[in-house]
Amino acid sequence: MTGWPGWEPIIIAAGVMVAALVLAVGLRLFAKRLTARAGDTRWAWDDLAARLVYDLAVPLCLLGGAWIAANMLNLHRGTLVATGRVLTAVTVLVVSLALARLTAGIIASVALIRQGTAANVSIFTNISKVVVLGVGVLVMLQSLGVSITPLLGALGVGGLAVALALQDTLANLFAGVHVLASRTMEPGDYIKLSSGQEGYVVDINWRNTSIRTLSDNIEVIPNATFSKTILTNYHRPAQDMSLLIQASCAYDSDLDHVEKVVVDVGHEVMSEVEGAVKDALPVVRFHTFADSRIHFTVILRTGEFGDQFRIKHEFVKRLHRRFRLESIEMPPPTRKLLLPDSTPPTPHLTD
Repeated sequence: MTGWPGWEPIIIAAGVMVAALVLAVGLRLFAKRLTARAGDTRWAWDDLAARLVYDLAVPLCLLGGAWIAANMLNLHRGTLVATGRVLTAVTVLVVSLALARLTAGIIASVALIRQGTAANVSIFTNISKVVVLGVGVLVMLQSLGVSITPLLGALGVGGLAVALALQDTLANLFAGVHVLASRTMEPGDYIKLSSGQEGYVVDINWRNTSIRTLSDNIEVIPNATFSKTILTNYHRPAQDMSLLIQASCAYDSDLDHVEKVVVDVGHEVMSEVEGAVKDALPVVRFHTFADSRIHFTVILRTGEFGDQFRIKHEFVKRLHRRFRLESIEMPPPTRKLLLPDSTPPTPHLTD
């Protein structure tokens, strides 16, 4: 019994740790059920809050229990101070990791609300994680008694050297951030550059943008290129777009009849072909007296850039068939050449 007083602080500290562990498991189970309940709602913020509780339940309970247990053990003051600093540093690191994940989730949720399901926010989420973790590491070092002032100076000089060495990489990074922030384009958009590249945007990351061409090839374009070129986005301001098809008829054709036939074929294509805008009205505009025919433009409406090829294909086939039924001639381009008379003149005979 004489040894019992020496074991009493250890037993109490062990009891505190067991209680902390039980509390941590209880909070973890509660957070798990809360996460499942939050997943059934359409509100994204409750998912983030439940995830934060789930991430912090076990480590904070154990760290808090360890601090209380350390005080129960009647440790030497210096040992207790060192233990407190270590536990504080670990707490700061754990909280920083959880806050980094929370910040990334908030940014992803906001971007999803503003930009839709096609939003690509990997740049913003990665930057936010790096910033939060960087601040957390600095606070952790400060809690350990490490002076961060010389470290900040060294980071400033080192950052300048890194920035000079990675000019192209940083240019691509900030160009990618600008593209996403300004919503110039998003994954799923069909774009065309003045340099000739065109296709559907597949991904925008911190360094480059990948586009899928119509031939199903992937082209990788550095983000900095978009600040030096003219970009046409065929999905802005809306995905549906006008489709201009050129055609012609003979000079002796009845243009009113030609217009009626073309509009009828356009209505047929708009109502039957997949990808066409059903309620769009076909428009015919005659515009040029050519050498052997009259040119006109047919304006149709397609729901998306890739649908234009199917619509144009069906319209040309059906218009050709209808022109043949209506005896409307589409003459090939011809040109009449008038040559000077090369017959030598007949000489006049004189006495």
